Amino acid sequence: MDFLDIAQNRYTTKSYDPSRIIPAEKIEQLKEILRLSPSSINSQPWKFFVVSDKVIKSKLASVSYFNEPKINDASHLVVFSVIGSVEKFEEQIQQNLPEGAVAYYNNFVKPMAEAEIKAWMRQQVYLSIGFFLAACASLGIDSTPMEGIKPEEYDKILGSGDYTSLVAVALGYRNVEDKNQPSLKAKSRLEPEKVLQSI
Repeated sequence: MDFLDIAQNRYTTKSYDPSRIIPAEKIEQLKEILRLSPSSINSQPWKFFVVSDKVIKSKLASVSYFNEPKINDASHLVVFSVIGSVEKFEEQIQQNLPEGAVAYYNNFVKPMAEAEIKAWMRQQVYLSIGFFLAACASLGIDSTPMEGIKPEEYDKILGSGDYTSLVAVALGYRNVEDKNQPSLKAKSRLEPEKVLQSI
């Protein structure tokens, strides 16, 4: 299957088959894909929590509003979090990035207000989410990105320390009766002329 086919068939799964568990080797592939996620200047201001423990998953589900059934039935849950402290982030890049990348940060990002720097860091995490969702589809794994979570409660349950939860992604295999799948409900996107312009 080429990437266009993947894009046409990937969808936000609304109902999972709780009897199907993602094989361990595929989870290991996804972990490595997460580690290799792209970010501006290779900044990597993130941490990814890959949750398979049913008790922890259930606790997270209980603080996920209307997403609770999806999380409980899914095979795994991945929580995307961002480093909460600009100072800690700056320590990290000083220790791990080449001089040119640090200079870029110091010249173009660091002069911004703290809220803007934190927004820039969150944007990097969102890059990784898009990358991850495509990777899941390429491996035949269904997914559901969810901002409908209580971040502070997630942080307590995960013991996430310096990191703040942003988005959770349920992973697994669709319930064959899931009405949101493209074979039962056509994908809805804006017309090409409204979103694409060749110059």
